[in-house]
Amino acid sequence: MSTTRFGISTHLYHNERLERDHLVEIAAHGFECVEVFATLTHFDYHDGAAVRALAEWLDDTRLGLHSMHAPITASFINGDWGEAFSNAAAEEERRLKAVSETEAALAVAQTIPFKYLVVHLGLPDAMKPASGDNSREAARRSIEAMHAAAQRVGVELALEVIPNALSSPEALVSLVENDLDGLKVGICMDVGHAHILGDLNDAIESCSGHILTTHLHDNKGRSDDHLAPGEGNINWPATVMELQKVGYDGAWMFEVANTSTATAVLAKAEKARARFAQLLDFNFSAHHDAD
Repeated sequence: MSTTRFGISTHLYHNERLERDHLVEIAAHGFECVEVFATLTHFDYHDGAAVRALAEWLDDTRLGLHSMHAPITASFINGDWGEAFSNAAAEEERRLKAVSETEAALAVAQTIPFKYLVVHLGLPDAMKPASGDNSREAARRSIEAMHAAAQRVGVELALEVIPNALSSPEALVSLVENDLDGLKVGICMDVGHAHILGDLNDAIESCSGHILTTHLHDNKGRSDDHLAPGEGNINWPATVMELQKVGYDGAWMFEVANTSTATAVLAKAEKARARFAQLLDFNFSAHHDAD
């Protein structure tokens, strides 16, 4: 039998203030860990009382804090972004603000240890970023600063595959291998985003050896819908096998959106998790039988 951990990102509740009841609901559906989305209107990572409350809720529900999603916007209300944070902005004041917010989110690890900080480089293409918003050189400088802050609190950076030129699987591998002077930085394989960008199996293979964590959600290859696995057209058996083939043995983190009610979406994620567990055990057994 393989040993795996399954988690849910609080992206599911992004439009609301994070509450204890959300974590109770996640735990009740059998998930073991969470990724907290660091947006001030959802979880105020600047507020020590909010951080301490989260620590208590995690302890109460026996959920682990696997990862934190670095801030990408000042607010998220009724589905609308506030000011967007771009750590790849050529304009130094904007870049430094994004880095400062990320460092504030990293400071949560002083109270609640977590393994990975998931980072967007720049803004996704869907936001039609200006040419100065997604500078590779600005992104490199930001990564160096964020990496230093992460090292101080025992966290690793996982650069997320997102739909922009900085963050395709190939671009991230090139950045990690060629531009970061040996810094210990890896990749968050966002399966839904990689599916939109092209061949998903090729994306996973190209990131082999660098994948630290995952975002699991589905779509039909056209828009970033964050559906529960099985609701789009991703070939999940092939995807799970490919992740195992490249040696991925980290958490399987569902980053699904609230497309109806959170409870209904969690029920779908729970079914998908059971299917993943079957696939993982089957592939594990088949591999060892072949040996």
